Parts: sequence; C-alpha cells; structure tokens
Amino acid sequence: QVQLVESGGGLVQPGGSLRLSCAASGSIFSFYNMAWYRQAPGKQRDLVASITRGGSTNYADSVKGRFTISRDNAKNTLYLQMNSLRSEDTAVYYCNAVLDYITSWGEGTQVTVSS
Repeated sequence: QVQLVESGGGLVQPGGSLRLSCAASGSIFSFYNMAWYRQAPGKQRDLVASITRGGSTNYADSVKGRFTISRDNAKNTLYLQMNSLRSEDTAVYYCNAVLDYITSWGEGTQVTVSS
C-alpha cells in the first residue's frame, strides 16, 4: 500500500498562490489514480481535483480555472497548483491514492487564506 505525505500548505492572502505536493512511497506511484480532497471545519471532505494514471484530470466547479493538478511519476509526486486563492479555499488538503479497491490517504496539510 502506498504511503502519502503532503507538504506546501500555509497562510496566504486572498488572491495569492500556493503549490501543494504529495510525496508517495512504498508502491508503484504510476499505477495509482490520484486526487486532492479538502475538508473545512465542520464540513465533509470534498473532492478538489483528480488525475488518472493516464493523465486525465477532473476539477470541482469551485476551483476550475484556478487550480491545476499534475503528477510527476519519475519523482513519485502529486502536485496541486492553487492560484487566485479565496477565503473559502481554507481547509485541510488531503492527498488520495486509489488502485482497484485500495484507497490510501495522507495526513493532510493546512491551507489558510486570510488577510
């Protein structure tokens, strides 16, 4: 089973940018379909963006045009470039990996958008 470690979160002003990374280990990263989820306080965990092992991407309507998901299979790393950040993007962001019926999660990284 793959192990996932997120990084890159922090405090940013509205309109700013952050790039999240998710380092994978323990399995063959390129086999996995990957995704970013987020969970704000008191809310459910929601899908932000996903990328298949073939490179097809999908985005939540709320982040389309602002966020970009990508993967580097040579580095075993998933990325989320977040631009034009808004206060409503504040949440813990989680990396997710799926292979057949096996799902793995990272511990999450906090993103806070505030002036």
